[in-house]
Amino acid sequence: MKLVSWNVNGLRACVKKGFLDYFHEMDADIFCVQETKLQEGQIDLDLEGYHQYWNYALKKGYSGTAVFTKEKPLSVSYGVGDENEQDEGRILTLEFDDLYLINVYTPNSQRDLARLGFRLDWEDRMRDYLIDLNKKKPLVLCGDLNVAHADIDLKNAKSNRGNSGFTDEERGKMTDLLDSGFVDSFRYFYPDTTDQYTWWSYMRNVREKNIGWRIDYFIVSKQLEDRLKDSQIHSHVMGSDHCPVILELHD
Repeated sequence: MKLVSWNVNGLRACVKKGFLDYFHEMDADIFCVQETKLQEGQIDLDLEGYHQYWNYALKKGYSGTAVFTKEKPLSVSYGVGDENEQDEGRILTLEFDDLYLINVYTPNSQRDLARLGFRLDWEDRMRDYLIDLNKKKPLVLCGDLNVAHADIDLKNAKSNRGNSGFTDEERGKMTDLLDSGFVDSFRYFYPDTTDQYTWWSYMRNVREKNIGWRIDYFIVSKQLEDRLKDSQIHSHVMGSDHCPVILELHD
């Protein structure tokens, strides 16, 4: 089973930069995207063989998530009951026979940390939601989680300490989540591998020099450890300031 997750930073723009070529090349069972930045009717994707599920933000050109899946899910839910989350289109949950798939675009704390309080509250409610789901069946959480968990997960850890996405509080929430019965699939396979990033600033030469952050994840229930086959970062794929991440599970 192959799953792909990609923050496309505007799906319409990404389509013009080769999204569909990559989509068809991967032939994933489930393909998740974040930051679609569009409303219903603004794009028509002909993805033969896939069911499409969209969670649009009310604000135009902002946020949004989508999941394209070959297997039709048993159920689909949007958000976790909070009005603001649903307004921003940040969460899609698909239930399958053997697992839940949760596609998430975690809110950014903003450069001046103005939204840090909202973010930390959001993290607590998200963790509770995942723990409740995990009691029913194992899950796969994917998406742009907007945090570099450890020093190894960004190029310049020392100078970024305390910045949005690398505050002690945000990193601590990720630790809390993992300690609640979940596994960072990439670090499961590559615990000490450096210079592996999923997001780069648009500033000049930053991506060429690989000055990046690993903020896009596949996190799985510990019950799925024996099904883990590989976790990859496709940093060679352009089209967004993020690159796709991949999870392979044994059937």
